[in-house]
Amino acid sequence: MRPTWMLDETVHAGPEHLDPDFVAGFDRKQGYPDPASDIEVLASYGVRSVVDLGAGTGQFAVPAAAAFDRVVAVDVSPAMLAYLGERARAAGVTVELVQAGFLSYAHAGELVDAVYTRHALHQLPDFWKVVALHRIAGLLRPGGVLRLRDLVYDFPSATTEQVMDGWVAGGVDDPAAGYTGADYAEHVRTEHSTFRWLLEPMIDHAGFDLADVEYDDAGLFGAYTCLKR
Repeated sequence: MRPTWMLDETVHAGPEHLDPDFVAGFDRKQGYPDPASDIEVLASYGVRSVVDLGAGTGQFAVPAAAAFDRVVAVDVSPAMLAYLGERARAAGVTVELVQAGFLSYAHAGELVDAVYTRHALHQLPDFWKVVALHRIAGLLRPGGVLRLRDLVYDFPSATTEQVMDGWVAGGVDDPAAGYTGADYAEHVRTEHSTFRWLLEPMIDHAGFDLADVEYDDAGLFGAYTCLKR
């Protein structure tokens, strides 16, 4: 039984991620991100086993299953997992599917070489991000790799209005073809993306060293390679 004080990650995931119709168009809305560079990064560390937290439709998990020995895909959404399972079967690869979240996933078997998560940690408020990062560290062998991609703010806080206005103005018109200005505005209002200068101490506190950090030019999207101490 979940403690009364525990966050319900299904609520924080957003109702659209539980909707099979939305899930069916999710890859197009995301712009079909290519996981090849992330797989290459993990392979460079000799990774053979990966847990993908917030796995979604399997954009990473399915190709990763062709590259690594064990891939566990974790998501709170039954609709996402059902779609992912069909994609894995069509690709002829084995992916272990677990309906859970950052705060509820119970790992079975040996500690893994890597944890991957893309655009999911921001669904948690900062307190719960810290808890989640500690739990991720507990999944990894010593020296294991956390590959984290997310919407993280890397700009001076004094320029927040200017940056957000520009981001919202850059949204697409067709919500099926990508993220609209209204989508971005809703993200800022209701999701929990945080500043880089807040996130990085959380990562350190959870027991990770930063091996590599990259941000886009707008200072909105970060990619981290972290090593468990």
